Amino acid sequence: MDVHVPAAITSGLRLRGIHVLTSQEDQTTRFTDEELLQRATALSRVLFTQDQDFLPIASELQRTGVQFVAVIFAHQLGPGIGEIIGDIELLINAANEEELWNCVIHLPLR
Repeated sequence: MDVHVPAAITSGLRLRGIHVLTSQEDQTTRFTDEELLQRATALSRVLFTQDQDFLPIASELQRTGVQFVAVIFAHQLGPGIGEIIGDIELLINAANEEELWNCVIHLPLR
């Protein structure tokens, strides 16, 4: 989880059995967006964010062929907390590991 993700999303995912690591727990709150995505990639963990600054970073990585873990993005004025939780749960449970690399997944899924 990016540093600015509401705690309710993290709590909701944990209640559904999704193992979540927040930036705060990983002591990466002072990392730049690039460093945070590198850290998530090193850990092989998808990164959820509502920060649009990650979109051009991921786009550049795709353009240059640099491997990165999937970025799941939801606009701050987009889906509600419950919809975000449900969509992330669906993605994590339905996708295989290969499908969660080198892409940006926009929420809501529907």
